[in-house]
Amino acid sequence: MKYTRLTKQQLEELHPEFINFLATQSITADEWSRLKEEKPSVAEDELDVFSDLIWEGVLTKVSYLENISKSHMHLFHCAEKEMKLISVKVMNPDVDLTTKIGFDWFKKNWQSDFVEYLTASKAYSDDSNLDKFKLIQQGAVITKGDLYRWFEGMIDVI
Repeated sequence: MKYTRLTKQQLEELHPEFINFLATQSITADEWSRLKEEKPSVAEDELDVFSDLIWEGVLTKVSYLENISKSHMHLFHCAEKEMKLISVKVMNPDVDLTTKIGFDWFKKNWQSDFVEYLTASKAYSDDSNLDKFKLIQQGAVITKGDLYRWFEGMIDVI
């Protein structure tokens, strides 16, 4: 398995897609029930293959990722050949960026001496989707990139 198995909830939400996947494998509903009962390891393998297919499709479309913690924001733009990073560090110990109050403080004080910025870029490894997946495993979430693009515009001005 290349990525990770989808959760039970994710699989339930993708039930129609999973049925289509099984159909492409020539597995009927009755056969699927029988597989789960008589050959659970084969059923598990089918779930793993389906999960990888879904992850691959999702990761191919990812353009932006964000990982926000108490004092850091790591904003990623997943470009075609490289991943670009805007890193924000808040050095005010009273501010927690994961809260509305902390983020409101940041919006008012983003140019203060209590905030540091770093930009970087890195070429992908042989597998850009796996690079993105590793960031998601470390806590990043897929976004539309509004925050990244806002910072990119502000950094160009500074």
